[in-house]
Amino acid sequence: MSPQLRERIVTVCDNKIAAKGEGVGLSFYAFFANKNTEPELLMEAATWWIHTHQLDHFEKAVKVREMVSK
Repeated sequence: MSPQLRERIVTVCDNKIAAKGEGVGLSFYAFFANKNTEPELLMEAATWWIHTHQLDHFEKAVKVREMVSK
């Protein structure tokens, strides 16, 4: 995983947890705006989320942050 994506995931997870609590869920789409401005990075996130780890559509932000931080 690229450092850029790793940093973005941790930041988004931290912000979501701070705003909504430790039970908040998210999908990999949460790391991107609703526009396809970064297709390569989006595909990297999708591959990591779906293919590599076979995560559900929504996962707890604390779980995702922990996985990325390892």
